[in-house]
Amino acid sequence: MAILKIEHLGIATKDATASKTVFDKLLGTSAYKEEEVASEGVNTIFYKLGESKLELLEASHPESAIAKYLEKNREGIHHLAVAVDDIYAEMERLKKEGFVFINERPKEGADNKLIAFIHPKSANGILLELCQERG
Repeated sequence: MAILKIEHLGIATKDATASKTVFDKLLGTSAYKEEEVASEGVNTIFYKLGESKLELLEASHPESAIAKYLEKNREGIHHLAVAVDDIYAEMERLKKEGFVFINERPKEGADNKLIAFIHPKSANGILLELCQERG
């Protein structure tokens, strides 16, 4: 198949508690899920917005990708995640099109997803995450 929809926007934050307060007020709703993804060194907070979501990302340790990102960049949009129905087939299709993946195989991510990231250097400067619902 192909990319189905925008799944979520990932927003890097230095302080998830403070950001949660801001987004609760901004969106007029509470987060539906908070989850630590130890393998990625990140704490996540999810908001549902129609068919899409916002994911707040806070580093859970100083060596995590989010901590390193925030050392070089300000808080804000970190990545765009898109939903796919077959992450393995989509990775193969995109590799044939010349895209370079940060991880060669899908791995477990937050919110019951298999995930894989495309390197920004091969995607016009955008960190793109493929997401597939785990069955």
